[in-house]
Amino acid sequence: MELLLKEAAKIGVELTGDQMRKFETYKNLLLEWNKKFNLTAITDEKDIIIKHFADSLSVVKIMNEKKLDFGNIKMIDVGTGAGFPGIPVKIAAPEIETVLLDATKKKIGFLSEVIERLELAGASCVHARAEEAGRLPDMREHFDIAVSRAVAPLDILAEYCLPFVKTGGFFFALKGPEAKREADEAGKIVKNLGGETEGIEPAFISGGEIKHYIVVVKKTKKTPETYPRENKKIRRGAR
Repeated sequence: MELLLKEAAKIGVELTGDQMRKFETYKNLLLEWNKKFNLTAITDEKDIIIKHFADSLSVVKIMNEKKLDFGNIKMIDVGTGAGFPGIPVKIAAPEIETVLLDATKKKIGFLSEVIERLELAGASCVHARAEEAGRLPDMREHFDIAVSRAVAPLDILAEYCLPFVKTGGFFFALKGPEAKREADEAGKIVKNLGGETEGIEPAFISGGEIKHYIVVVKKTKKTPETYPRENKKIRRGAR
């Protein structure tokens, strides 16, 4: 785990001993639960540290650059899966009130144990589909930040995520090498949802090769009531 300390420091995220212990416990729980059902295809410790933990901490780097007040942030991780990037962000910035949203009950069970074992105060799980939760009065436009590393094109991901974000807040989408193309293709729907793409920032860099990016979307106005649509319509790509 010494590798995580070094890699986090490279992107300006300093981790305490207690935070490192939490990451160690998280890693062990991930590997333990992964034996029961598929949480991740990445099981090598070095790969977990770089491809899951450090990559997720790139979100904290972007938040720091934007000088966000962590003590006044409510964040939702949409389609969180095994907790990426939400759990690493919460460990590194414990002041952030965090909601982990996923539609798979077994993953919520795993995340609930992680929260309990790591004693992550101000973190909770919601078992729901994003397109349904985004219409709930206590969740719609309730969050300062939405994050997602879900495997879906940005135009689809934006419709799942932006309805949760307050006007003035941000949506951070962790994407792969095709981030710019996806951002270009998602321009119209992002605007329709009340967002504006501010930029595409390099995420975690290891060995000098940029593999991941964070698409930064600012919420500039309320999302129209017509969004989010039913999942089948979102997936069809109708605008």
